[in-house]
Amino acid sequence: MTATAITADNFDAEVLKSDVPVIVDFWAEWCGPCKALAPTIDEIANEYEGKIKVFKLDVQTEAALASKYGVSSIPTLLFFKGGEIADRIVGLRPKNDITGRIAPLL
Repeated sequence: MTATAITADNFDAEVLKSDVPVIVDFWAEWCGPCKALAPTIDEIANEYEGKIKVFKLDVQTEAALASKYGVSSIPTLLFFKGGEIADRIVGLRPKNDITGRIAPLL
């Protein structure tokens, strides 16, 4: 399983109305650190399948959503629970930093 692409069209239904915690990876094709983080995000999507949802949001095509959530640097991970932002990580971080932020949301 890999992180699924998400757009403004399905953001509300998949993220804000989700009954499980959600991680949204704000990224762009031209961003080196984003590409470096991608395999880690896919591993997390796989390991936490059924417990959380993991999505990738391209800031190039979804600039309005990135702006709405105050994303000015990428990669940025937003952690949603109950439709609200519960946590945020900006920049390339090791997997254990990210999974450590998941545990309190479960």
